[in-house]
Formats: sequence, C-alpha cells, structure tokens
Amino acid sequence: MSSRNQQLFERAQRHIPGGVNSPVRAFRSVGGTPLFFQKGAGSQVQDADGKWYTDYVGSWGPMILGHAHPEVIAAVQAAVVDGLSFGAPTEKEVEIADLLCELVPSMEMVRLVSSGTEATMSAIRLARGYTGRDILVKFEGCYHGHSDALLVKAGSGALTFGNPSSGGVPASTVATTLVLPYNDPQALAEAFKTHGDQIATVIVEPVVGNMNLIAPTAEFLKAMRELTAKHGAVLIFDEVMTGFRVGLKSAQGLFSITPDLSTFGKVVGGGMPLGAFGGKRKIMEKIAPLGPVYQAGTLSGNPIATAAGLATLKLIQAPGFYESLTAKTKSLCEGLVGAAKTHGVAFSAQNIGGMFGLYFAEQCPGTYDAVLHCDKEAFNRFFHAMLEAGHYFAPSAFEAGFVSAAHSEAEIAGTVAAADAYFASLK
Repeated sequence: MSSRNQQLFERAQRHIPGGVNSPVRAFRSVGGTPLFFQKGAGSQVQDADGKWYTDYVGSWGPMILGHAHPEVIAAVQAAVVDGLSFGAPTEKEVEIADLLCELVPSMEMVRLVSSGTEATMSAIRLARGYTGRDILVKFEGCYHGHSDALLVKAGSGALTFGNPSSGGVPASTVATTLVLPYNDPQALAEAFKTHGDQIATVIVEPVVGNMNLIAPTAEFLKAMRELTAKHGAVLIFDEVMTGFRVGLKSAQGLFSITPDLSTFGKVVGGGMPLGAFGGKRKIMEKIAPLGPVYQAGTLSGNPIATAAGLATLKLIQAPGFYESLTAKTKSLCEGLVGAAKTHGVAFSAQNIGGMFGLYFAEQCPGTYDAVLHCDKEAFNRFFHAMLEAGHYFAPSAFEAGFVSAAHSEAEIAGTVAAADAYFASLK
C-alpha cells in the first residue's frame, strides 16, 4: 500500500507542474517522493503519514522561533478577525517600517512587498532608475529570485555578459547582467575598470545560502563597498535569507558593511508572505509616488503578514537570543563533523548565526566551483538516511540549512547520534 505522501504526490502531478509549487520541493535533486507536511510544532514537523521529523529547513529560513510559536499565532489570530486585506494603509505597516529602520541602521526608508523575489526585483529597478545606468552585476551561485534579469548564467569568461538560464527569458533581458565569481575581488575590480560608468548596481548575498552556505571573505566585501562607492553604483545586500537570521542587525551588522539598499523576506514575515526593500532616503525617494520608478502591489503590507512579522521581530530582540541560536547551530555542525571524522568520512560543516552548510568535502568551500566539487551523491545518501531516522534536512546539496530557537540540545544530540550511526554503517 502506498503512503499518503505518495498518494498526494501522484494526485498533485495531475494539475500542478511537477507536483509542486516550487521546484526544489520535488526531491528531484535527491530522488524519492517529497514529503507533504500537515503540521509543525516547535522544531518538529509532521508529514501526511503522521511521522514527525526534527526540522532543519524551517520553511527555508523564516521559522526562526520554530513552528506555530504561540505569540506569533496569537498575533495572527487577533489580526484575522479584523479582516484579511484592505489594499489601503494600516497602522501595522507603519509599525513594522519603523521597527525595520530601527533594527537595520542602513535603512532610512522602506517599502513593503509580498516576497523576496519582489523585493530584489524592485530594488534593482530602483537602483537603475536612481543611477540612470543599465548594467547589473551579480555573482555565480547567488540566487535573488526568479525575475527575468536574474535568471542568468555566466558567459565563457569572467567579464562576459550572461545568457538566459531559464526558458522564456529573452537574451536581450539579460544582456545587461554581468555575472562574476563570488569571493573574487579582482574580478570585480576588472569589471568596474571596464564598465564602471555603466554599472548601476551590484547585488550580492552577503552570506550565500543558495549554493549551500558560502561565507564571504572580508576582502571581497570591502572591495565591493569601495568600488561601488567610487564609481557611483548602488550596492544591494540581498538579505532575504540572512536578514535577522545571522544576527539582529543582519549580515550587514555582523560584517560592519553598510549597503545602499537592502532586501528582506523570510524572517520579516514570521512565516507569512512578506518582503521589504529599503535603504538611503535619497534613493528610496525615487520610488512612486515620490519619484519616477514604479512599484506597486495589492497585498503589499498585508495586515495578517505584518502582524506575524511584528510579533517575530519583537521576540528575536530578547537578550541572548542570537548567542543561544548561534551556539545551537555551531553544536550541530561540530557534532556532525566529529561523527564523520570518527568514521573517516570526508565531510565538513560551518555556520553563521542560525544558518549552516553541510558539505561532503574535506574543507568548507568558498566558491561556486568548490561547491560543485563536493560529493553530491554522498549527500543524497546521507539525506535519505537522516530522513528515515526522522531528521529533515534540505532536499538538495546546494541549499543552506536552518536551526530555530525551538531546537533543544537533546534534539541536536539526537540528530548527531543518527548521523554517527549512518557514518558508521559506511565502513
């Protein structure tokens, strides 16, 4: 008899492309049948067959407090009874805007949207409108949403413009997108030397989470800030994933780098569809209705999403919150590395705040090419073994993982013990 997960997946494929509404959920990278979740509580999620898992995906980052946190749920329930949407201003929009600008000093003004993709798309349009230039610089392995100009792969050389990496994207759309290697300040310097007066913006994940977790070098971040400032380009930090995940002031506070614009999602919505972009007042005042750069959204600043976001952002300000979250995540990484080392398995791991990366390689990678040389098949086998044991990691070797405040030391120890048993079985 097939499982309820299998039955739902077969049914889903009739009317949903691939049976999923976001590609990585389909398990095609790791193989097997995707899980359909029906409930979450703290650090645990329950699938359609009733099996519980310790969750290290956390809805891809938003569930920093854990699933169904009572104060967040109460805030949502209180907001729901007053109406689901107005398409008009509400007080909660003002409250969350004030709080975001207070927590992130680089943001003098902010505009709310409904997703991270919408935030990055809008920030790039704003940067182009502000500078009057066209060229967008992004980096290999960084993902900034599925808008056309960002679905691009690198050309054959470090300074060649990209080609579309998705069907339906005209070559002309990405003709002004320049793709460079991550953590390579020299390549960035060469790009500005060649195209400096045409570059509108540089967008970057300050900590990459979309080719697994890749930490930036101090030299790379410093060069980015100096070069954009020198040439009058707008520096955008895509903090959709890192925002309030790696620290209360996000990655820019952690690394003491001040971008011109920042984009947020995930944690800011507390699990509801909410995104934001903001930055310097002189740039943000170019957005309609104050300026000529158009951006709009019927559900922007939705009262239910802002209620969840406000509740989450208030709770993460508790003293010691990030110290505890970072310590838990570090404990997971160190435990997994220790288990692998004991059994002679080539494995490494690292964390920044509540984000972590696992790699079947001797050392943690620092570049896109290094990530590609990790043992993907070894990860896939590990993924399924851990899933069977009740521990849910991202179903791809190219995604970061997440720990929540709800994870206990005992749960993390249980995950490490399961990994240790798996690594031992490889002998």
